[in-house]
Amino acid sequence: MSYDALNDLLSARHSCRAFRPDPVPRGVIEQILTAAQRVPSWCNAQPWQVLITSGAETDSFREALQNEVATGAPKPDLPFPSAYTGVYQDRRRTCGWALYEAVGVEKGDRAGSAQQMMQNFALFGAPHCAILHSPADLGPYGAMDTGGYVAAFTLAAQALGVATIPQAAVASYGPFLHRYFDIPENRLILCAISFGYSDTDHPANGFRTERASLDETVTWQG
Repeated sequence: MSYDALNDLLSARHSCRAFRPDPVPRGVIEQILTAAQRVPSWCNAQPWQVLITSGAETDSFREALQNEVATGAPKPDLPFPSAYTGVYQDRRRTCGWALYEAVGVEKGDRAGSAQQMMQNFALFGAPHCAILHSPADLGPYGAMDTGGYVAAFTLAAQALGVATIPQAAVASYGPFLHRYFDIPENRLILCAISFGYSDTDHPANGFRTERASLDETVTWQG
């Protein structure tokens, strides 16, 4: 693949927040997984494990997750950020307000913003959800390696016309996910990826986030 083709793929990929119900064929999902498996990892440990739901299993999980959110409290396996400050807070707010503007939620509309937030736990209507976890013994390095896998998964999916959204929100209910999917306690649940075909007409898919310039993120030495 040329640099231009890769850059176009990276530019086209975005977090999809409304999906069509059409399932992705099993062969296409396997292509995505095969490509993602090629990412580098510390000592080639390949610590990721991926659980994928389809069809009625996705719908059952979606319903159970929403019930858990309504009655339980978040408790992620991987600690969430203690705070967003400075430019990181600015970027987070910019992204959030762009989404709210796209779907017609005005500033100060707490009910509207809460309703949109709950779409996370409806998996944005996606027909599939991938739950990613890594060994607790590998700690941050297992999580870092799995982050590379997430990037490769989303890019491979984009190349095949499949939309994705990596979700920390789903992973915030760690104990529930361990119980529901019988995931061993010695695995850290890191994130979910909801995926399927984009509902391109939905307003939630009508905005794109910006990226910082190299001057903001790179320090040159020599």
